[in-house]
Amino acid sequence: MSIDLSDVRWCASSYSTSGNECVEVAHLDEDLVGVRDSKNPAGPALLFAPAEWDAFTAGIADGQFDR
Repeated sequence: MSIDLSDVRWCASSYSTSGNECVEVAHLDEDLVGVRDSKNPAGPALLFAPAEWDAFTAGIADGQFDR
């Protein structure tokens, strides 16, 4: 799958610092959610279906990924 991400509006967490050391998220027109590393904006992005993204963020909130 090849999607042009050049004009996508990426959002960082309000908790991130200005050092560009965070992940950025974008809700795409293709009914996908994109995630990328802010240190490498021209690099690859991960793409998720909305239900996958919702399950992931719910898992974070529930502590499923805590060590």
